[in-house]
Amino acid sequence: MSNSALVQEGLALCFPTSQQIASEFPLPAPINQRHYLVAGELKEWQGELAPVESPVQLRDEHSSTLSTITLGATPLLDATAALTALDAAVAAYDLGRGLWPCLSVIDRVNHVEQFLSAMLKQRDKVVQLLMWEIGKNAQDAAKEFDRTCDYIRDTIHALKQQDRAASHFVIEQGVMGKIRRVPVGVALCMGPYNYPLNETFTTLIPALIMGNTVIFKPAKYGVLLIEPLLAAFRDCFPAGVINVIYGRGRETVGALMASGKIDVFAFIGTNKGASDLKRLHPKPHRLRAVLGLDAKNPAIVLPCADLAATAKEVIAGALAFNGQRCTALKIIWVPRAQADAFNQLCVERINQLKVAMPWQQGADITPLPEPNKTQHLDALLQDALVHGASVQNPHGGEFIGSLYRPALLYPVNASMRLYHEEQFGPLVPVVPYDSIDEVIDYVIHSDFGQQLSIFGQDSAAIGPLVDIFANQVGRININSQCQRSPDSFPFTGRKDSAEGTLSVEDALLQFSIPTLVAAKHNAQQIDLVKSMIKERHSTFLATDFLF
Repeated sequence: MSNSALVQEGLALCFPTSQQIASEFPLPAPINQRHYLVAGELKEWQGELAPVESPVQLRDEHSSTLSTITLGATPLLDATAALTALDAAVAAYDLGRGLWPCLSVIDRVNHVEQFLSAMLKQRDKVVQLLMWEIGKNAQDAAKEFDRTCDYIRDTIHALKQQDRAASHFVIEQGVMGKIRRVPVGVALCMGPYNYPLNETFTTLIPALIMGNTVIFKPAKYGVLLIEPLLAAFRDCFPAGVINVIYGRGRETVGALMASGKIDVFAFIGTNKGASDLKRLHPKPHRLRAVLGLDAKNPAIVLPCADLAATAKEVIAGALAFNGQRCTALKIIWVPRAQADAFNQLCVERINQLKVAMPWQQGADITPLPEPNKTQHLDALLQDALVHGASVQNPHGGEFIGSLYRPALLYPVNASMRLYHEEQFGPLVPVVPYDSIDEVIDYVIHSDFGQQLSIFGQDSAAIGPLVDIFANQVGRININSQCQRSPDSFPFTGRKDSAEGTLSVEDALLQFSIPTLVAAKHNAQQIDLVKSMIKERHSTFLATDFLF
């Protein structure tokens, strides 16, 4: 047997046979979903279905052959069905006169709290599907669900705080005014496959709670896990307020954007995808966009860095969830004189990572959900090898089926695809530098500007870099990996990495607009306004204080 065949056979043993699947995380019963949510009804789709396949593959115990597990299917809706959902959202908003946009803040909060209670009952199902659909390990799958619930609670708290601040009147220059934030209109929310629950809900929940009506299209992968929540969406919100569609984005989302009736576009994906969809909107000046896009976050190791501590943080930042995070560290800059020592420390960290199935204790590297992703990563690796890089860690870059062993590549240079492209997977490119000006030039001229990390112990070396990079990226991390949390911090980016800002409070601002009611500050107008408040003639002017 050839060495390549031996390698593949050895890696294939990481996949389970049907008898080896853990009893606590059994293969879920197939979900052949035909329902989608429109206008408060779970409508049944009679057309074609899109199969949903798990990145976890089954191994034949005799031949080590891998076979695909089909988890179920989802409706492959067409443009007509998508536009029916749009009509429902438009009708529910009713040019700002609908029930939902006119509800008081506390009433909308009550609906969201009802949804949260219903969602919590589906925790086990959603966590199980996160593992089987996208290969997320058990601990991270549970963490994603729980963090999403915390985000909903924090959003409710932030909105109450916002409304408390807006409960009073402002008097300036003889004019009294009441300022409140009101919804924008119809929102289209689309999330990514790597955090199909959490990242999606960081736009979906703020859009809803601010009074917008929503069309929600789940991610291409990690789509079945929304099915347990459909009834909760239906039961907890008025008809047409939340509509859930499925299908090919080119057909469904293209039709929605081309209609010109989408007011807010919340999208987490590639900058090319976002640009293509935005161009379809006939009235771009009316379209508000909230976008989380590509990133090529660098780690900058300074000569004064603690190499052992830095290697630990860098490998965690580069390879958590297989590197499938927009916030992952995707290119590592190291002083040439320290590169060998740093690489050896990184290799030691990589060697400690466990390649396993999502339900197995301590699983670090798990199957990748995107079809042909391992071949794509191998193409990036082979290109780097051709242009002078070497794989530093034993067995790095070995793959079979949907499993790919992490590879540390050095020295990486500008002639390689991996220097420029976002790998979104377990490849760790290390670039040697002789002058910090080389790193500065890379960051300044990069198409991306989400985050970066600086590692060092000398404040005189770090401080000037903070000032330079503050105008290049949305977040600078000192001696820590790039990340989104805590959710109270702004999450944004520059260049092709983002549009708009997301944090618990910022998201509420993205999906709303301040509106002012003003009158002259005199006795007659004061009496008029008081009457409207006392007699409850206006929800907007109410001065209720939310506790």
